[in-house]
Amino acid sequence: MNQPIPVILDCDPGHDDAMAILLAAANPAVELLGITTVSGNGSLDKVTYNAQRICTLAGIAPPIARGANDPLVGKASAAPTIHGASALDGAELPEPAYDVSPLSAVELIAELVRECDRPVTLIPTGPMTNIASFLLAHPELHSRIEKISFMGGSVTRGNWTPYAEFNIWADPEAADVVLTSGLPIVMTGLNVSHMALATPEVLDRIDALGTHLATTCVDLLKFFAHTYRDVFGMPDPPLHDPVAVACVIDPSIVSTEFLPVSIELNGTLTRGATVVDVHSVTGREANVHVAMDLNVDRFWNMMMDSIRDLG
Repeated sequence: MNQPIPVILDCDPGHDDAMAILLAAANPAVELLGITTVSGNGSLDKVTYNAQRICTLAGIAPPIARGANDPLVGKASAAPTIHGASALDGAELPEPAYDVSPLSAVELIAELVRECDRPVTLIPTGPMTNIASFLLAHPELHSRIEKISFMGGSVTRGNWTPYAEFNIWADPEAADVVLTSGLPIVMTGLNVSHMALATPEVLDRIDALGTHLATTCVDLLKFFAHTYRDVFGMPDPPLHDPVAVACVIDPSIVSTEFLPVSIELNGTLTRGATVVDVHSVTGREANVHVAMDLNVDRFWNMMMDSIRDLG
């Protein structure tokens, strides 16, 4: 039997980040070494607190370290219209059962990567400030990174500006550092994550599990559905972040194309856009395995198994 893949989840919980934590914690194909937090869906204090509460709810205790409050350039911006005032509105969550690590996010990532007996996969599901800062601070550890699987960007349009997805828009300079690092990178953008819809039928399947964890997940996703209807006019909310975890667990769950991807840093109307050269017209070398399609049924079966097993 193969050893589980060691992963570090860098996130900004957030409803879909919370579900990504559950998937990474429960699936036997991966070993969740630690969680680092970054401001994005809410302030650093809020998202760190949310990560603690989700771990307590699920009965897990990976080390959690606080990361960047602001992007590499400028100041942080949150998304309260999507995730609510707490960044995780919609359900009663327990108080944290344990404290965060005294290490910073970059220090914890470095320690976990250095001490692991296998190359580590990094999974950023928020702005990539912590990951970029780690790569800049520890070039000696790049060889210890198996790959980076991130949720962000899009092959087509954005969701925060017409062409920029929120995670990339929130820190384009950090995304640029990651995408030009030379490391193996998998991008799961909006074009794929919008296939992972939490439909009423999906919510019924989760609810039928009959556990407190399942009921809480349904309550969180119903809140998420409400804001997505109000803000984007989508009847069902997309579960973005767990897709970046799912394609580490089982790479065949997505189909990918190896393409040149660049981050727009200067465009007045397009700053933060992921420029995906689908037809190789720029002459740039391919640097990112871009997810283009998702096996939706297998994805949701994977999520159901995780919620059931943790419940």
